[in-house]
Amino acid sequence: MRLIGILDYGIGNVGSIRNMLKKAGCESSIVYDAAALAACDKLILPGVGAFDEGMDRLDKSGMRQALDTAVTTGKPVLGICLGMQMLGLSSEEGKCEGLGYIPFRNIRFRLQDQPGLKVPHMGWNYVTIKHEPDPIVRGVSEPPRYYFVHSYHAQCDNQADVLMLCEYGYSFVAAVRHGNVWGTQFHPEKSHRFGMSLLKNFAEVC
Repeated sequence: MRLIGILDYGIGNVGSIRNMLKKAGCESSIVYDAAALAACDKLILPGVGAFDEGMDRLDKSGMRQALDTAVTTGKPVLGICLGMQMLGLSSEEGKCEGLGYIPFRNIRFRLQDQPGLKVPHMGWNYVTIKHEPDPIVRGVSEPPRYYFVHSYHAQCDNQADVLMLCEYGYSFVAAVRHGNVWGTQFHPEKSHRFGMSLLKNFAEVC
């Protein structure tokens, strides 16, 4: 079984992700440095909070270059919540450049004409899968729903990179995939059986 490394750079729910992977029967390890990262077969980049703080903490962790190398050499990587946003080019939330693995920019929800909807978008919501053959959604037989907490969302340069869509005032990107890099705006580790299925698929077939 391949080892999944969960990056701990001080700003993610690493324990919850590892627990969900364990329930799914998948082997994982929390990694704190470049050497441990390089030893893993697949990687998960979690994240909660502000964009610039996430990028700054990742840079200071010493794992940024090793993560870049992992992506360029084809190692599967999954970004979760802020971790997904960091996969892109930039965010309206901050001034830092993102990792740039997928060409998208993060924008704040534009809900001025819908006073009944609040920012952040928080809670359970259904998604539409745009590319059902993708291995990370293998075996999904009904409209899946996941748990969201976010004020910003991705705006992709290329529609081919959009894996899932969700509705909150309007249609927004809920998940992305470009080559060996995936990202989910929602939290699979908080999304019960649908989240467990997604993480298990990432571990076994991505």
